[in-house]
Parts: sequence; structure tokens; C-alpha cells
Amino acid sequence: MPGMMKILVLHGPNLNLLGTREADIYGTATLDNINTNLEKLASDLGHQLSTHQSNAEHELVDRIQQAKVEHINFIIINPAAYTHTSVAMRDALLAVQIPFIEVHLSNIKARESFRHESYLADIAEGGIFGFGAYSYELALLAANQHLKQS
Repeated sequence: MPGMMKILVLHGPNLNLLGTREADIYGTATLDNINTNLEKLASDLGHQLSTHQSNAEHELVDRIQQAKVEHINFIIINPAAYTHTSVAMRDALLAVQIPFIEVHLSNIKARESFRHESYLADIAEGGIFGFGAYSYELALLAANQHLKQS
């Protein structure tokens, strides 16, 4: 097993409203709940985890670029609405060449047709969606497996 790896979790727009926002779609867990659970799991796996949420596309792009400088080993990203619109985030992820997993709380394939297309899916290591807050934990376990194998 490799030593401690650095994992960045990025949360896109409106995810700061989790817990109060459309609970029938997104569940009742807050962003703080999700981050706390991820930090514990990452620690148990022997990794360092940092998190960042922004409603601003340019801030997420800046954070992806900064990840390269910080020698982040893996990114878990829920681009939220930017999934379907952001060429800038796609280009940033391609530029830094850090492996990543795309995460969504809801089953984006069971929602409106515009949510079916992702600008990131074809360059991601994989995608996990539809399991609510647990989607993030599944992504962290998959990231851990990826890091062990590389």
C-alpha cells in the first residue's frame, strides 16, 4: 500500500444548501455531515483529505489548478450543475492530469434529459451517482483502490 495520499473533494454550486434543499432528491445530510464522514474515512484509510465548495465556476477551476501545485493525488468532484455546462472545468482537469471520480447524489440518468450529459464523464476514472451522501464514500473507497493499484 502506498503511503499517505492527498485527496481533494470538490463540491459545486448549491451543494452548500444540502440538508435543506429538495430533500426528496438530495437527502437530508448536510455538506458538513458529508465532509466529516469523508474526513474520518480518509483518516481510517491513511490519507489526507481536503474539501472545497464553491458556487463560482472560476473558483472551482482555480482550485483544480491549485491541486497540481499541492501535489494532490486524486480528486473527487461533484460538479453539480456545472456537470452539464463547464468546458472550463473539463479543460482544468485535463490540464492538471490528476485522476478523478465524478460524483452525484441523485441518479442523474433518472432526471431531466439535460442532466444526462456530462462534460467530465469521458475523462473521469469513473462516476458514482444515485446513492445520496453515500456516493461520496463509495468514490473515496474507489479512489483508495485506484491509488493502491497505481
